[in-house]
Amino acid sequence: MGMFKTREPRRFNHKYIFVDERKEKLDRIVENAKRDLGMLPPEEGGYRERLQGAFLSDASHVSRRKANGTRVTTRVAVAGLFVCVFLLYYLLRGVLSF
Repeated sequence: MGMFKTREPRRFNHKYIFVDERKEKLDRIVENAKRDLGMLPPEEGGYRERLQGAFLSDASHVSRRKANGTRVTTRVAVAGLFVCVFLLYYLLRGVLSF
């Protein structure tokens, strides 16, 4: 039933094999602490943290999709509509046959 839902191409999801996120986070914490104490010069190009979520805030459809965990698909909606029409027909036919 390709009429109701168009297929999207597969997204590129490259996961690094040799990356320890915990270690990177700890290194960033230590580096920030050293900067606060004056042991390191102030950071010039901290663009990664600033850009990490900047584009998602402008794309409201992405945030809505993430917030809405369970979505009613078109097939389920059409099937529910058919069931409602059938029940309405059955009830009206039963009431009018008296």
